Amino acid sequence: MAAKPEKIELDIRTAEIDDLAPVYHLGNRLFTSHEYSNLYRTWNEYEITSQFNQEPDNFLVADYDGQLAGFLIGSVIEKPRSAWSYGHLVWLGVEPDFARKRVASRLFERFKELMAEQGVRMLLVDTQADNDEALSFFKRQGFTNPVEHVYLTYTFPRKRQRRIGKRK
Repeated sequence: MAAKPEKIELDIRTAEIDDLAPVYHLGNRLFTSHEYSNLYRTWNEYEITSQFNQEPDNFLVADYDGQLAGFLIGSVIEKPRSAWSYGHLVWLGVEPDFARKRVASRLFERFKELMAEQGVRMLLVDTQADNDEALSFFKRQGFTNPVEHVYLTYTFPRKRQRRIGKRK
C-alpha cells in the first residue's frame, strides 16, 4: 500500500504582484519542452501577467514560510446564451521539493471553493494525454470523462521565415 501523502502547513492565498516572478520561474522549470512540449509552447511571462491582470482572484499560490510551494491559475468561462458558466483550471504547478505533501490538492480545494462562490457549474481541465501523473491527480479530484484530442503543429521552412526588422 502506498504511503499517505504528508500534509504540511501552507498558506493558500491569492497571488500578489511579488509572486509573479517566482511563479514564472517555477513554471519554466516544470513545463519543459522535453517533458511537456504542448505546455511548454504556451507557458510564458505574458500568460502569467495577463491571467493575473484579468482574474487575480483565481490566481492562487501555496506559500510555505515565505517560499513558493506551488500555484494554480484558473479562469471562469461565460458562454453566450448559456445559463452555465465553466471554471477552467489553466495551470497547476508544484515545486518538486514539496511533492507528496498535498500542495496540489490544497490548491485545488481552494479553487473549487472559489469557483462555487462564482456560480460555476462545471470545472474543466486539460493536460497532455501522456501526463499520467496529472491524469491520476485529476481523477482523484473527481474529474471524469477524459477525452484525448489531437494537437497539430506546422513549422515554417527556414528559408521562408522572415525576421522582424530585416529586409530581403
